[in-house]
Amino acid sequence: MENSENPFRGGGRGCKAGADGVYWGAKGGPPMKRILLLTTGGTIASRLTDEGLAPGLDGDALAHYLGGLPDSYNLTVRDILHLDSSNIQPEEWRLIARHVFHAREDFDGIVVSHGTDTMAYTASVLSYMVRNIPVPVVLTGAQLPIEHPLTDGLDNLRTAFAMAASGRPGVFLAFDRRVMLGCRAVKTHTTAFGAFESVNWPLVARVDGAGLNLREEAIPPADGPCVLRDALCQQVFLIKLTPGLDPEIFDMLLRMHYRGVVIEAFGAGGLHFIRRNLIEKLHNAAQAGMAVVVCSQCLYESSNFALYQAGQKALAEGVIQGYDMTTEGAVTKLMWALGQTDSLDGVRALFAKSLCGEIRSAEKRTAKTLGAE
Repeated sequence: MENSENPFRGGGRGCKAGADGVYWGAKGGPPMKRILLLTTGGTIASRLTDEGLAPGLDGDALAHYLGGLPDSYNLTVRDILHLDSSNIQPEEWRLIARHVFHAREDFDGIVVSHGTDTMAYTASVLSYMVRNIPVPVVLTGAQLPIEHPLTDGLDNLRTAFAMAASGRPGVFLAFDRRVMLGCRAVKTHTTAFGAFESVNWPLVARVDGAGLNLREEAIPPADGPCVLRDALCQQVFLIKLTPGLDPEIFDMLLRMHYRGVVIEAFGAGGLHFIRRNLIEKLHNAAQAGMAVVVCSQCLYESSNFALYQAGQKALAEGVIQGYDMTTEGAVTKLMWALGQTDSLDGVRALFAKSLCGEIRSAEKRTAKTLGAE
């Protein structure tokens, strides 16, 4: 990391010095986009060790493998983490968010290199923490290390830089020549290069022979100034509902002082209440102050508690409907919401509206006008 009185501004490493720090870029010519590359580790920066792949390359090495691409941008490189993404947790989310927030006025776009396993969680939580960010923030990574002769990392970085230079503000994820909204990305493959899908939302952009083809209507507009809101509640639990799940698990979560739980329910929002009455336990949890968000186990489309008796019973007990949110989007939004307010009504109010495209409006859910591609 660079030396500076403010650890989030100035400095960096590259091939020549500039007023804003050190950056990669060509001399002369028209002004180039100022792009910040924040590196956090992940497969893209990994090398083979005796214990398997582990992060071993810094941002300078990543830029080196890009060949002449840095000549198209004024590129500043800052190494902020060197972690396998399975070790990126809320503490690291705050660090990344602060670097992004404090760089927003110094750069035209920001790229975050990141491991793929938890990238969708980081992209989602950043969408809330730096909501209304005025520049593009693009997360990317790779399925093969950048030193591998068949790496996908080069294409992914090129796509991420192109999106970062697009001037379209927001938090995005770039992978396999596609760009998706950060809060809508889900990792669906462990090894395939097309590792991520945009769930219940159209792609933001594709790369083809015509270049970066943007879909403007897929980028939610800002609705206010960007304010860093990085308080998070880590006491949030995720349950994938299975037939016969013992309702006593909610008593255990309360004893462990969990403040929120996200339930992946059956279909449109079904929960069992015969013999093992989950509905009764949800009532007790809500009365004890626990926020309970219910989504569908189905990857696509939306929960709808109005359809079935079980869903209506759950709504009557005060559960919060997750609609068409991804699991990553729902978990991180609940962690973020509980970090902003201690009030269950306050949490419900935050989940009742879309902050960054994570929930479609009721009209669009009904009309199904924004299906995934």
